[in-house]
Amino acid sequence: MIEVEHLKGLSVAEQKVEIVERKGLGHPDYICDSIMEAISVALSGEYIKEFGTVLHHNIDKGFLVAGQVEKMFGRGSITKPMELIIGDRATFEVGEKKIPVGDIAIEASKRWIRENMRFIDPSQDIYYRVVLAPGSVELTDIFLRPGEVRVANDTSAAVGYYPLTSTEKAVLEFEKFLNAKDFKERYPETGEDVKIMGLRMGSKLDMTVAMPMISRFILNEDDYFEKKVRLEEEMQDFLARFKEFGGIDVNYNTLDERGRGINGIYLSLLGTSAEDADSGQVGRGNRVNGLISMNRPMGTEAAAGKNPVSHVGKIYNILSHKVAKDIYENIKGIKEIYILLLSRIGTPIDRPQVASAQVLLNEGVSIEKISKQIEDHMEDALTKIGDFCMDLSKGKYPVC
Repeated sequence: MIEVEHLKGLSVAEQKVEIVERKGLGHPDYICDSIMEAISVALSGEYIKEFGTVLHHNIDKGFLVAGQVEKMFGRGSITKPMELIIGDRATFEVGEKKIPVGDIAIEASKRWIRENMRFIDPSQDIYYRVVLAPGSVELTDIFLRPGEVRVANDTSAAVGYYPLTSTEKAVLEFEKFLNAKDFKERYPETGEDVKIMGLRMGSKLDMTVAMPMISRFILNEDDYFEKKVRLEEEMQDFLARFKEFGGIDVNYNTLDERGRGINGIYLSLLGTSAEDADSGQVGRGNRVNGLISMNRPMGTEAAAGKNPVSHVGKIYNILSHKVAKDIYENIKGIKEIYILLLSRIGTPIDRPQVASAQVLLNEGVSIEKISKQIEDHMEDALTKIGDFCMDLSKGKYPVC
C-alpha cells in the first residue's frame, strides 16, 4: 500500500532551534558499526562465491570494549588492549561445505582497522572474540523459500528524509574534512575520534568539536595549546565557506584547562577514546545518512551488519533515504519529504505493509498534481529492490 500525505508547517530549516550530531571515523560507536558492516559484506561475498546467493547472517551485535593506556608527552604505551566482541548469527555450513565464518570476521575487522586507523596495530592492539552462532530454524528457512526477493525477517519500521538542511550538511562535511587524508597529512597530531555537535539558533551556528591530539606529537602543555590555536583557525577557515549562516562559532576540546599538565588536555595514544575511556556498541552512532539529527524522526533499528537481502531493519532504513532523495531531485515543488516504510514478517520485502510519503510543498504547489509521480517513484523503487539488496551486499551504501 502506497500513501502520499501533504504535511503543513515549518520545515526543519525554518525552525528556530536545530541540533545535529555526528560521530566521526574513530569514535568507538562508528568503529563498531563500520566493522560489523564490513564483516557482513565479506560474508555476503563469500556466500555468493560459494553458493550463488546471500545466506542467513546478522552481524549486528558488536561491542568494542575499551582498553587501557599510559599517555605521556611525546610517547605512551598500551597496558591493556581493546577487545572486539563480534555477534550474532551466521551460516556456518551448507551440506558438507563449511564456511570459515570466524576467520572471515576477524580478517574483515583487521582490514577495516588497517585502512582507517593510522595508529592501531590490528594484530597487537585489539583482541577479537567471535560469538557468532547458527541462526534459528525458522529464520534460516527464509533463505530456502522460492522467489526472486526474500520475505521480511522482522516486522519493522524505518524512516528517511531529504533534503539535508544547511546545518546537517555543515556538520557532515566538517567531520569529513577533519578526517580527510589531506588534513591528517598536514596535521598528523590529530586523532580520528572526531565528534561534532552542531547547534543552530536562528541563523547562528555553534559547533562543539572533540578531537584528540596524538601524544607522540605533543612535546608539552604549551605545545598542545599552540597546536590547538592553529587547528581552531583551520576549522574557522573551513567553516567560512558556509555563507548561509549569520555567523559560526567553533568550540574545540572544551574540557581542556591550562595549568593541569597532561591531566587537563585531550591526548590520545591511538586516535580513539576506545583505547581507555569509552567503549563502543552497534546502533548507538549515526543513522544511515551519517547524522544524528534531533529535529528529525528516527528509527531504532541498527542497520550495520544486518542481512542485506532479508533484514528490513537495514534494507528499509537505507532505501527510505534513497527514495526520499530520488523523489526530491526529480519532482519539482517539494520543500521536504519523509518516506516511511513498514514491513510485516513473512511478507516479501517488495510489498511493505505501508509505504508512506509525507511531503512539505513549496508555495503554490498542489499535492494532487504530484502525488501520482511520487507513487510511481516509490513503486519503481520497490520493483527494483532485488538489485538494491545486491548493492547493499557489496557495501555500496554507507550505514553510518
